[in-house]
Amino acid sequence: MEFFFLFLKTIWFRPYVFAFLAAFLVSAIALIGWPRTWRFWLISWITAFVCEYSSTRNGIPFGWYHYNGSTVGQELYFSNIPFMDSISFSFLLFASYCLALLLLLPVVSGHRDSGLGPPRLSFSLPERTSWPVFILTVLLFAFIDMVIDPVALRGDRWFLGKIYYYPDPGVHYGVPMANYVGWAVVGSISLLIYFPLDRRLTASLPPQLPSTTHRLLLGAGLYYGVLIFNLAVTFWIGESLQGTTGLLMYVPVTAILLLRLLTPAPSNA
Repeated sequence: MEFFFLFLKTIWFRPYVFAFLAAFLVSAIALIGWPRTWRFWLISWITAFVCEYSSTRNGIPFGWYHYNGSTVGQELYFSNIPFMDSISFSFLLFASYCLALLLLLPVVSGHRDSGLGPPRLSFSLPERTSWPVFILTVLLFAFIDMVIDPVALRGDRWFLGKIYYYPDPGVHYGVPMANYVGWAVVGSISLLIYFPLDRRLTASLPPQLPSTTHRLLLGAGLYYGVLIFNLAVTFWIGESLQGTTGLLMYVPVTAILLLRLLTPAPSNA
């Protein structure tokens, strides 16, 4: 019962995290179905937790950092790791996966709903678990943390709170570059486990209606929702240079995505 009440307090304390988690569940179940969704979540959450547990004790793979326990009793912890922190890796990895698929999946020739909608993308097993998708997902996953971590480190200036610190602050707005390497490690391990599992699962995918592209846009929307939230907080606390840097980082990615979504699909003729 104590665990249950602490879980409810965690939802009350971090409602934005659970809103993102709910968006992840809705978009993931719509795209890949529940059997794959819960496996994706469990694999990525356990991987993130183990890596965070390791890094806070021996500096691998994120480099040295420490949670100060300032919110113990206010939110759920597993060992010394806040639950909301390790669980965020799962929905961010899925959102990165959806964005990578939107950028890389081949267009089904001649399918664009009379030129009014986004192109219809193929979603075959070899294509959605390919090495290019793997690499781009990991890169996008680490990339978004270059916006998230600097503002999270300044949590004492907004409603996150000062929950962790780096003993040796890094060059990227106080964040060591090893942290981003750690994110790439978490993403790589998670996908190296999930992709082979996806290839072996016999459970069918949900009907891709109106199209796979529309369902991928839900996941990409989650990615941009997290991005916009963190950029808004960055500007709100007065870190204009930091916010502008993060904004400019995403201009090329967004331009390429829009170009791909708005370019007419090739004709069958």
